[in-house]
Amino acid sequence: MHDLVVVGAGPYGLSVAAHAAAHGLAPVTFGRPMESWHAMPSGMFLKSEPWASHLSDPAGAYGLDAYASARGTRAEHGVPLPVSFFASYGDWFARQAVPAVDERLIASVAPAPEGFLLTAEDGETVRARTVALAVGVLPFLEVPGPLRHLPRRYVTHSSHHGELDALSGRDVTVVGAGQAALETAALLVEAGAAAVRVLARADRLRWNTLPPALDRGLWPALRAPHTGLGCGWRNRLYADAPGVFRRLPAATRARLFGTALGPAGAWWLRERFAAVGDVRLGHRITAAAVTGDDRLRLDVEGPDGTSVLETDHVVAATGFVPSLDRAGVLDPALRSALRTVGPAGAPETGALFESSWPGLFLAGLLTAPSYGPSMRFVFGAGYTAGRLVKGVRRRLRTGGRGGAAVGRPRSGERAAPVGA
Repeated sequence: MHDLVVVGAGPYGLSVAAHAAAHGLAPVTFGRPMESWHAMPSGMFLKSEPWASHLSDPAGAYGLDAYASARGTRAEHGVPLPVSFFASYGDWFARQAVPAVDERLIASVAPAPEGFLLTAEDGETVRARTVALAVGVLPFLEVPGPLRHLPRRYVTHSSHHGELDALSGRDVTVVGAGQAALETAALLVEAGAAAVRVLARADRLRWNTLPPALDRGLWPALRAPHTGLGCGWRNRLYADAPGVFRRLPAATRARLFGTALGPAGAWWLRERFAAVGDVRLGHRITAAAVTGDDRLRLDVEGPDGTSVLETDHVVAATGFVPSLDRAGVLDPALRSALRTVGPAGAPETGALFESSWPGLFLAGLLTAPSYGPSMRFVFGAGYTAGRLVKGVRRRLRTGGRGGAAVGRPRSGERAAPVGA
């Protein structure tokens, strides 16, 4: 039986495994390293600054800057790096800091005597005393309701796409107003789409500004300090004090999670996005159907009333919702037993990133409703990994089987009955 199995090999999973290995826990990590990052279109760039994009190891020896230096590349503040470079960095980090990566996917995590039973995609089972669930964002992708019944031939999520050449020569509608939507639209124009339009509920597009210099004098630094999530004191709370965020009232956390660091495009994308000539703000899709000539008919509601739009394909760049119901890797009995938080029903994450089921630890997007918006970004891996492994070590010392009762929900939360 393994002391710790890490499910997921993205930035959070690899960071947790690196910390666990440094503490002698001999973790086994399941997943294809940086898979979703490798699958992104080659023309995409990191929105975050290089110094805010490190994976985490206890000694800080394998940061993005170390990889860039070894490759003769300058990772500079204010200079965006290609996503492909970051994905290769994650591969390098895995080779340097993570002792055992099994590239099979885990199909199921179920409670078992003394811990958990994990079933791999090929049917082989593995037992573990503790599990760190770091499955990334793909299980939680969000598509607007009127589009969900349509096959992928007509509707995709922006995360489904690698190269966009398959949409060359076609009329494409991109839904959303954040970085994924705006960058996807620009890439579609560059890939030769016949027509590209952006449809968004927002009343205006928001753009990040060029970040100020790191060394800019005492008063500017005090007025709007740099953080891994952007400048400002509120961002400082989100970036440096997720533990404080976790202690806020549930209703306050839910409000901040829904509004903090909202959709915005990177400063360096704005010039490229100017090639997208059709941007319709304040619009939402109310119905969608396939027409007789194999196109999509969209009923759209906007500031001037309702209208009909025909298009060949819709790309929904509409983000991710950290709902426990979408964590299909968890056995239904285990999933139904977890205490939840927030309107989407995310699993509540307690001290040291342990869920309400002893021994099941969470990392990444699923923890954002508890620990704040930094957990939606690579930057949050640094805060998470060491604390989560501290929790694993404590759990291994104290023992305790899955199936313990959960506590009374706070205001705004719900708790399902415990099952085993």
